[in-house]
Parts: sequence; C-alpha cells; structure tokens
Amino acid sequence: MEKIWQVVIVDIHPTSMLGTKLILEEQQDLTVRGMTSTGTEGLELVSMHKPDLILMDYRLPEGQADQYIAQMKMLSNHTHIIILTDEENVKLFRHLMSIGASGMLSKQASPSQLIHLISGLREGYVSIPMAWLNSEDWGQPVDSKTEPYFIELTETETFIMERIVQGVTYDKIASEINVSRRSIDNYLRKIYVKLEVSSRAQAIERYALYARQSKTLS
Repeated sequence: MEKIWQVVIVDIHPTSMLGTKLILEEQQDLTVRGMTSTGTEGLELVSMHKPDLILMDYRLPEGQADQYIAQMKMLSNHTHIIILTDEENVKLFRHLMSIGASGMLSKQASPSQLIHLISGLREGYVSIPMAWLNSEDWGQPVDSKTEPYFIELTETETFIMERIVQGVTYDKIASEINVSRRSIDNYLRKIYVKLEVSSRAQAIERYALYARQSKTLS
C-alpha cells in the first residue's frame, strides 16, 4: 500500500472545502489533517503538520495565494501545493509553478480529475490540459522575474528573512539577534534592495525562490 499522504485544505468556501475533504478521504491513501479559510491559518497548519499536499484557493481573504505558496514551501519544502482557481490559463499556471506550486486545477474540475492530478504528483508528474499545448502562451519565455537571483544575503539578513517567513514579529527578531527594532528596519531596507522588491509579501516570495535556487547551485 502506498504511503498515506497528509493533506491540508485552504478554501474560502466552507461547503466546497467539506466536499473536497469527502472526495479525498474516499481514497485510502489520503487523509485530511486540517482545513481553514485563510492563508494565515493555513501557514499554521503547514507548520504543525508538514503535509504532503496542500489544496489552496487562489483567492483568499488576505489576497492572492502567491505569498503563501512561498511561505509554505519554506516551512515544508517537500510539500506539494495545488492551486484551485477559476482563472484556468497557461500564464497563471506557469507563474504559480515558478514560485513553488506543483499544479493548478479548475474549481469546475471533476473529482476524478483531482485524484488523477494527485496520483501524478505521487509518481513525479505534473498534469495539464492538452489544450494548453496549442496555446500561444505555452511557448512564451518565462517572466524574467523568475530567473535565478545571483545575489548574496549576509548571514544576519538570511536569518531575518527565514524568521519573517516563519511569521515571527519584527520585535521578536530584534530581541533574538540583540539589536534595536530600528536596526531591523535598516536590515529590511538592504534586503529589499538586494531582492529588488518593495514590500514584505514580495520579499517573502522572492526570498523563497532565491533560497531554493541557492540550494540548487550549492
């Protein structure tokens, strides 16, 4: 028997979330460990359970799922993330894959399509609609923002970003490295310049990509 995959569901629609849970648990090799409707609580569930799979709505109360993909992958690098969305298009799929997702599925997809996608991930494959292969967007270059970032964060800057990804407050980070709160702001300004971002959410997303690529290069 295959390993039982632990699953977390993040969906803004309670009825849809319950329906997805029932579909998954009809399979002997899937079990739902937690459900929530917000990205913030989703991060807590991922930190707690280190699931094999996350099914996450693209549009969450706090905004789009992009920033949470990055944070979840930092918390649990082995976890597969499938994004559920009404915006079924190649550009969005390629963007999501570039920041750490393992797949994308239409909310109108059938239960068998969902299970097929998950089964493919178990075998190391990603499933896509065949129609996408004929799309003009399929052969377009990936956005330059997804190219490797050959930058160097200092040890302190790296520690600060890792703690931010984990959801630690700036005040607590300051106390952990024995500096003032204002010093954390100064560090963040330098980090933002190196990562070429202007906000905390962008920094988290970019740092997750930077960290993965750094591991690959090493």
